[in-house]
Amino acid sequence: MTMTRTSFDKEDLLACARGELFGPGNAQLPEPPMLMMDRITDISGDAGLHGKGHVVAEFDIDPELWFFSCHFPGNPIMPGCLGLDGLWQLTGFNLGWRGWQGRGYALGVGEVKLTGMVRPDRKMLRYYVDFTKAVQTRRLTMGVADGRVEADGETIYEVKDMKVALSAA
Repeated sequence: MTMTRTSFDKEDLLACARGELFGPGNAQLPEPPMLMMDRITDISGDAGLHGKGHVVAEFDIDPELWFFSCHFPGNPIMPGCLGLDGLWQLTGFNLGWRGWQGRGYALGVGEVKLTGMVRPDRKMLRYYVDFTKAVQTRRLTMGVADGRVEADGETIYEVKDMKVALSAA
């Protein structure tokens, strides 16, 4: 059964990380510091660019975030793979929000384009995930989506064909 809520705050996301939001053995977000968003502002199973579901989320940038001190000393930049992971996290969250069962796993991404950077002076990232396919059969539960990340309104990452599956194992 799909949840009716369309937004989630940080406490909700932390409950999801603990396995409390969708129940034990189902989609889970990572705990901080790997949790790459502070809130989900909108989610659906039938809206978005392709009418197959979407997620919009935000991540507040704090200059003291753990990755700035090590990537790179004297030239702090958020690793691009963390932005991609945030998109994967949200794709899996959407599958759990739909009420689909199983633990989430990133399966891959077709194309990644990085055109900007997240430095400590940025204020906020906004993630957009738009599903192109959401499949639930007896043997397969999977979402395929395109995504983008904006830093203070500027598109800095774009991905095509992200794949996340849910599995009982």
